[in-house]
Amino acid sequence: MLFRVDPSSPQPLFEQLAASIRSSVGRGAVTAGERLPSAREVADALDINVHTVLRAYQALREEGLIDLRRGRGAVVTEKATTYSSVGLAIPELVAEARRRGLTAAALIALVREEYSS
Repeated sequence: MLFRVDPSSPQPLFEQLAASIRSSVGRGAVTAGERLPSAREVADALDINVHTVLRAYQALREEGLIDLRRGRGAVVTEKATTYSSVGLAIPELVAEARRRGLTAAALIALVREEYSS
């Protein structure tokens, strides 16, 4: 599993990590029932504080994307199938937006507007 963070980004590291994990789930790289690496392993690999990883895992737990269990660690829930099916449609949506000349910001605005209505 390859998760990424950019220490120079203004976005908090825990949010970047949570987004990276969501993205991996959306692409199908991480599936329901799969165990995520321990917080210590992720922290060591990314050279970040273990509490940052735990905060990201907690955010994903609150979304229902992972389940945190003592002794088992972080396990991806069945909600991952929903993320993957939606995630698989995203490349098509982005390709269509590019063909029509929409910027990323315009596409995001359209998605936000649709989502909130």
